[in-house]
Amino acid sequence: MDHKRKTDFTMPYKSSGIIISGTQYDRRQKLTPFQKAEIFHRYMTEAVSQRQLAREYGVSRRLITFIVNPESEERNKELLRENKAKGLYKYDRKKHTENIRNHRRYKQRLFQEGKIILKDG
Repeated sequence: MDHKRKTDFTMPYKSSGIIISGTQYDRRQKLTPFQKAEIFHRYMTEAVSQRQLAREYGVSRRLITFIVNPESEERNKELLRENKAKGLYKYDRKKHTENIRNHRRYKQRLFQEGKIILKDG
C-alpha cells in the first residue's frame, strides 16, 4: 500500500512561512484602540457590567477588567514576575507543545485549502 500523500504543492512541516497574523484567519482576540476607548467610556458612563461588555465584544471578562482598570493589569504582571522569580510559576510544557502543534495544523489546513499562501523568503 502506498501511504504517500498525492499533492500538487509543497507543504512545509514547519509553518513559520505561513503567515496568518493580521488576516481574517488570525484567531486571537483583538480590540482596536477605538473599541478599547468605547469600552472604557461605556463602562464608566452606562450601567453595563464587565461580563456584558465581554459578551458583546467577544473577549474575556479579564480583558475588559484590564481595559477599565489598567492598574490591575500592571499588578497582575508584577505578581507574575515575582512568582517566576520565586519559582512558583509552573510552565506547562505539554500544554504549550499541544497548543503549538494545533496552531501549526490549523495553518497547514488553511494553506491546503488555498486560503493563505507561503511567505516568500
